[in-house]
Amino acid sequence: MNYLEALSRRYSVKKFNNEIIPQEILHNILESGKLSASSLGLQPYEILVVESEEMKQKLIPAFYNPSQISTCSHLIVINSKKVVDDHYINGYFRHISKVRETPQEKLDLFKNSINQHINQKTQDEIFNWAEKQSYIVLANLMYAAAIENIDTCPMEGFRQELIEEILEINPDFEKVTVTLALGYRSEEDHFQHMKKVRKPNEKLFKFI
Repeated sequence: MNYLEALSRRYSVKKFNNEIIPQEILHNILESGKLSASSLGLQPYEILVVESEEMKQKLIPAFYNPSQISTCSHLIVINSKKVVDDHYINGYFRHISKVRETPQEKLDLFKNSINQHINQKTQDEIFNWAEKQSYIVLANLMYAAAIENIDTCPMEGFRQELIEEILEINPDFEKVTVTLALGYRSEEDHFQHMKKVRKPNEKLFKFI
């Protein structure tokens, strides 16, 4: 299946069949999120992977449409950072130094540039920026899942405070931005038989 066929087959599943995704395939999908582009390379988010049935059951009341949560294989929760401080940036550059085997002092110019950029932003601006990066990750995860023949449903219809309480997320430092259910579509989900509706090219694309 090529990528256009995979994306044409993809739709937002309303009910999965409870089948568990093999670990190797799940790993590949998660790696696509890890490899996602992110502004300044800072990856200002955390990706939680809910796989235990017990935890999925606890999370069901947090969703306005819980059928996906009760039948999916895994639930991904993407949290956007509210705080990107010196501690976070210093850790990022220590990691660069280790991975690239480069002395940290050779990275000072880049580091100072990032510090200056981040320090000019308010906390609201940092969070807005982090959320945008989180949606890039979401797109990568959905695309990789489609290529792997894994079905998905992105969801924003949830009670944020309840998810944060259940997953012990500190709202002072990060916030749940979006979730993604993964699994295999149920034969009972009639939405899979509907034709995909998108804008025609002449209304969507403008060549300049």
